[in-house]
Amino acid sequence: MMLSCTTLVIVLLLSQARSFLSPLEDSNVPEEWVLLHVVQGHIGAGNYSYLRLNHDGRIILHMQSLKGDADLYVSDKTLHPKFDTYKLQSATCGHDIVVVPGDFTRPVGIGIYGHPSHRESEFEMRVFYDETVHQDPFEKGSYEEEHKQKKSGHSAEREFEEEESILWTILIGLLKIILEILF
Repeated sequence: MMLSCTTLVIVLLLSQARSFLSPLEDSNVPEEWVLLHVVQGHIGAGNYSYLRLNHDGRIILHMQSLKGDADLYVSDKTLHPKFDTYKLQSATCGHDIVVVPGDFTRPVGIGIYGHPSHRESEFEMRVFYDETVHQDPFEKGSYEEEHKQKKSGHSAEREFEEEESILWTILIGLLKIILEILF
């Protein structure tokens, strides 16, 4: 009886040690998911660390807090998502999972937040691509529409730069006139 209890305790401890040493190697991950990246890092209490996701398609972010408590914030509107500017989030104590839809605009901003309850948090995030979701290249419209959108975005930037350049030219001209008058 004592021998079977000891054996049971040893088996339980070995299984716990195995799960501790490889916390994200989960047999529940479908075969259709392709591992793209493994990111490990440390984050201080109350601080953010940012990553950028450029891969197209449906992406699954699996993050495990190895020490402390790291939380995950995701947005396709900003590259620096926080607790008040995100679209998707997972803020659990331990295993955080976020599924980034294929229709999110790329690049996608990923914010990792170190919860203040711990001085430092250590995390490991695995980034998977879901092959089961096939993207239709004609889903979002034609090539011309995408090209026009990109062009209009670049032209707005160009106009801003030209305005800034004109302002600097005027400012430098005024400074030259003032210096000539004074000296």
